[in-house]
Amino acid sequence: MSIYDFSVKTAQGTTKSLADYKGKVVMIVNTASKCGFTPQYAELETLYKTYHDKGLEILAFPCDQFAHQEPGTDAEIQTFCQMNYGVTFPVFAKINVNGKTANPLYQYLRNQKKEFLGDSIKWNFTKFLIDRQGNFIEKYAPSLRPVDISPQIEKLLASA
Repeated sequence: MSIYDFSVKTAQGTTKSLADYKGKVVMIVNTASKCGFTPQYAELETLYKTYHDKGLEILAFPCDQFAHQEPGTDAEIQTFCQMNYGVTFPVFAKINVNGKTANPLYQYLRNQKKEFLGDSIKWNFTKFLIDRQGNFIEKYAPSLRPVDISPQIEKLLASA
């Protein structure tokens, strides 16, 4: 099983197969617009602009499960991301990442790296890095700046 086995809902309400990202290095991030880590949108956009032509995709999934830090509608979230951070990478429909109502993609991702205190996502801006074959590579804490993942991204982009 890989991320390619999942489909997700776009902010416009259509279904997007993650198989469309085959052959790409993918970073999946749960996001929120009223979080202390929200400025990471700018670094994510920098990574996207730097590496997209080389094969990087960044997929953002807004989530309101952490201190109600993503209260907006899908349309409001899109406007916020574009107006405040110039985001051009895909920001999908708002989802849950934990619990019984967690999106199936996140159920899968959480099971890829179990931690001492369980497999739940701890906060907004948890990042997952996926290789060109759709395999989980690493989970990164919300506090890790996206640009600090650049060396790992470059390594994955260099491998065919």
